[in-house]
Amino acid sequence: MTGNGTGDTEALREEIRRTRVELGETMEALAAKADVKARLKESAEQARERVREQAAQTVARVRGQAVQNVARVRGQAVQNVARVRGQTVQNVARVRGQAVRRAEVARTQAHDKGELVRRNPVPWAAIAAGAVATVVVLMIVRGRRR
Repeated sequence: MTGNGTGDTEALREEIRRTRVELGETMEALAAKADVKARLKESAEQARERVREQAAQTVARVRGQAVQNVARVRGQAVQNVARVRGQTVQNVARVRGQAVRRAEVARTQAHDKGELVRRNPVPWAAIAAGAVATVVVLMIVRGRRR
């Protein structure tokens, strides 16, 4: 200690002042911890912000996946269209071939039947004569009924 005691007094006052500041800071910290409403509000705000960030990330991820899926489906559609076109061309060629073959068969059969009639006209003439005779008989029978 000094002879007049002012040095110790000043040191004590300075220490009291620092203690008061520390005590004030400690009280503020305790008051903040004790303020449940404010702590909940802050916690809710932080949670809201986290949810917003997660939602934005999810939206970006889903959009990216949607773009990829659209591109993939378009590619598949183009492939399917090309495949169906190829099959259609093949089917048309096959059906045309069948039609040509059937037309040729029909032409040949018609030609053969015409030749048969030209070579042997008697059965056809007999059928025609029978038809004429039938018509004449029917006309006579009808004429008598009147």
